[in-house]
Amino acid sequence: MVWQGCVDRRYTLTAMAFVRDRCICLRRVEFSETSQVLHLLTRDHGQVHVIAKGAHRRTKAGHSKFDGGLDLLDGGEGVFTYDPAKEMGILAEWSQRDGRLELRASLRAMNLGQYAAELVGALVEQGDPVPQIFYALQQILDDLATPKIEEAFVTFQLDVLRETGFLPELTGCVACGRAILEREPVVYFSPPRGGVLCRECEPGGTGAFRLDLRVLRLIQNLLKLPRSAGVVQRLPRLTRAQTDPINRLLAEHVEYVLGKRLRLPRWIVARKP
Repeated sequence: MVWQGCVDRRYTLTAMAFVRDRCICLRRVEFSETSQVLHLLTRDHGQVHVIAKGAHRRTKAGHSKFDGGLDLLDGGEGVFTYDPAKEMGILAEWSQRDGRLELRASLRAMNLGQYAAELVGALVEQGDPVPQIFYALQQILDDLATPKIEEAFVTFQLDVLRETGFLPELTGCVACGRAILEREPVVYFSPPRGGVLCRECEPGGTGAFRLDLRVLRLIQNLLKLPRSAGVVQRLPRLTRAQTDPINRLLAEHVEYVLGKRLRLPRWIVARKP
């Protein structure tokens, strides 16, 4: 009986489909003293959840097949079992390519990087290949260690929302369709309505908040910037005073879409009073 069980277990392992893919670690949970449960964004297989058994285990000579375990935002190449019908796979090999050392030198950059991972993890479905978002995440994790940190992060959020189909209506009133004019006296943003509302269409009770027209114009201009391989080449230099209102607006929109609070926005920008 024991022998039969061993044969069945061995057959199951050899029958599993192993794939190799580029990965970025979105989330890690320490499963035991030696193992980790990992949420990875892959280039060709979308988001996958895997367990790295023995991730922290090393031989007497100091060797480890997982380089001592994965850290949040690590980039590398992994070999894992892949079955869209199963929620959890097995990570068999890991070769780290980027430990994001420059990113970890700045608290602001690290907070934004973790928020980027949380956002992608919440919006990208398991097993849904999204190479554009993979490259966008890879690019923003590089850009966060540069002076263009604020403008790059805002653009990243807009691109992720557009690629996943969750970008709010920002060109005209979501209720009546009227274009928002340059001299619009008042404009609102309503997460429940999914976009911008003009003064006539915001009678109150819609969960809307007042939006500075300059902020709306800035978002519209960022969306119009040309992309090359999914990356904006020439970003305008922006300050926190310009990007904080956009970050707050997008966070409230995403939280309404998901129906839950995210962990990182409170470390990114203060909530509205």
